[in-house]
Amino acid sequence: MQGAQVLIDLIRAYNPNCNASRIEAAYDYGKEMHEGQLRHSGEPYFTHPLAVATILTEQRLDDDTIITALLHDTIEDTKSTYQGVADRFGTDVAQLVDGVTKLTNLELSSNDNKQAENFRKLLLAMSKDVRVILVKLADRLHNMRTIRHMVSHKQERKAHETMDIYAPLAGRMGMQWMREELEDLSFRVLNPEARNSIMRRFLTLRKETGDVTPQITQDIRDVLAKAGIEAEVFGREKKPYSIWRKMEEKKEGFSRLSDIFGFRIITQTEDDVYAALGLVHRRWRAVPGRFKDYVSQPKSNGYRSIHTTVSGRDGKRVEIQIRTRQMHDVAESGVAAHWSYRDGERTENPFAVDPFKWLADLTEHVANNDMNEEFLEHVKLDMFADQVFCFTPKGDVIQLPRGATPIDFAYAIHTRIGSACVGAKVDGRRVPLWTRLRNGQSVEVTTADGQRPQSTWMDIAVTGRAKSAIRRALREEHREGFVRLGRELARVALERVGKKATDKALATAAAHMGINSTEELLAKVGSAEMTGKELVEVLYPELMRVDEIGTEEPTERIIGLAADQYAQPSECCQPLPGERIVGIATRGRGVLVHRIDCDKLIDYENEPARWIDLHWPEGRRTADQNATIEVTMSNDAGVLGRICTLVGEQNANISDLKFTDRKPDFYRMTIDIEVRDVEHLMHVLTAVEADSDVAQVLRKNRKYQSE
Repeated sequence: MQGAQVLIDLIRAYNPNCNASRIEAAYDYGKEMHEGQLRHSGEPYFTHPLAVATILTEQRLDDDTIITALLHDTIEDTKSTYQGVADRFGTDVAQLVDGVTKLTNLELSSNDNKQAENFRKLLLAMSKDVRVILVKLADRLHNMRTIRHMVSHKQERKAHETMDIYAPLAGRMGMQWMREELEDLSFRVLNPEARNSIMRRFLTLRKETGDVTPQITQDIRDVLAKAGIEAEVFGREKKPYSIWRKMEEKKEGFSRLSDIFGFRIITQTEDDVYAALGLVHRRWRAVPGRFKDYVSQPKSNGYRSIHTTVSGRDGKRVEIQIRTRQMHDVAESGVAAHWSYRDGERTENPFAVDPFKWLADLTEHVANNDMNEEFLEHVKLDMFADQVFCFTPKGDVIQLPRGATPIDFAYAIHTRIGSACVGAKVDGRRVPLWTRLRNGQSVEVTTADGQRPQSTWMDIAVTGRAKSAIRRALREEHREGFVRLGRELARVALERVGKKATDKALATAAAHMGINSTEELLAKVGSAEMTGKELVEVLYPELMRVDEIGTEEPTERIIGLAADQYAQPSECCQPLPGERIVGIATRGRGVLVHRIDCDKLIDYENEPARWIDLHWPEGRRTADQNATIEVTMSNDAGVLGRICTLVGEQNANISDLKFTDRKPDFYRMTIDIEVRDVEHLMHVLTAVEADSDVAQVLRKNRKYQSE
């Protein structure tokens, strides 16, 4: 009862009219359902739902949301059911708890296809009731605060997922404080050395200069009080991850960063915001290029504030944010401001945007986009975006992420305009299409009939919308050739495991991978968006597993093996018949065969007992030996198909290919081929190198794994 009363007291502090008996009943029910369950720390499990509910009281949220927090794990982890929750606490709470349960079961850190599909489900759940994600974010925050009790590999997985998904989601929903804490907690797991070095630097700085935060805070208060402006002023050191990210972005050391310290001025009125700005700039020298007015041009999540950086005490640069109390509430709570209570009443904050607007934009994209990787790219870019506002010649405002170019601007107006873009003027001056746009600029796009998106635009565009449209147009333009190439690659990949690339097999693979048609599947394989190996793994995972383990003896035994030994070519150097080889005995994996010049052999210099002298058997061999080549080729139509033809003309099979680098003028890719011996490989290299559009072709040694 004592725990329930503490929680009720926290709620009554902002909502005296809360239903205390209902909250107490939820507390008792949740505690009863989790009875006997323990967390990794050894604490009773119910301490977690209670902590999540407590976090949400800091956002001054309504009774249903607090009750959902207390019950959010009951349907998943206890004998409780949806109907049981609905009978006791109503359908609204049951739906919220069910929504949080479904989000908990999503694997957001899985492969791109599955991650994108699960991300769709997350957004659709949010679109029904935003409070679902508010509870989930609080749940993740408490789990990250107590993550040290988990085993290390699970810590890393959770931290990556938090950094990639939940932290930017919190930021995009306007809950900046939560984003910063989630990022820093993840940073503590993923790069503890870097975080500790920053913390040590902070300690050194305090020893050298003292704690300057209260000194600067008082300086600002004195300036405002002298002018008769009522305001709250508080300062803080930036979070270690925020410092690290700025060091990485600006390529500067700790001592050269300008905004290690941040200060906020919370005024009574908007007029006082600008008056305070004037006082600050008269008292301290403003740093050029570091002023942002998000009051007159708010961010899309409702964020409003003046940002400026000045040279404060002893020349130290400090960042100052100035906003009203209502603006500050939105800056702290984001979309949660819609559900907030103050003095027992739901607050009407004029600066809080409709939380469903961003979700509506995204869910519309979900409905219109059948490409998982493009959807994921769009969402992540949208979440991470720091906004830039530019104007059309007619004065319409176009909102873009920071770093956007005229290409992004054109596609933001309409896909047709983006695809037909041939040039742009910014503030009346003609600029290259790769120009990065800045706030307040006027952009005029020039179009031409017959213009088509160029492959170089992929390196220029930054928005998911533009990239998706460009990729779709390029795919359609080269689709026929990609389908033909993909069919051949699929045939070879399946024949390697003794199967045929029938229409039925390809249709089955497409259905399992969530791809609309067989033709779309083949186009993906032909354009190297997916590999033949991935195709086989979908249809025949067990065959691939045997192939990868490599425990079956080759038809012709390598000379030098004992009767009970089997040989496996090492992936690090891919030895071929005709090359001098040596074997390394391994535990449980037979003998790994290396070329005599393989760098990996250095690891075994002090273990001579493991070395075995080996020789290839005599006689002509079939083309079943794996080799990887790296090709750098010009980015022109038809070059990829010609290279594949050249390989085929040398009677070598292509088993896989992938692009490793795409530049406007050249592409680099790796091609896995099957050859007879080293002489056969040299013939392939010579034929490919002779092509006028090939800049370089090399035999590629793969990175080895620990044996």
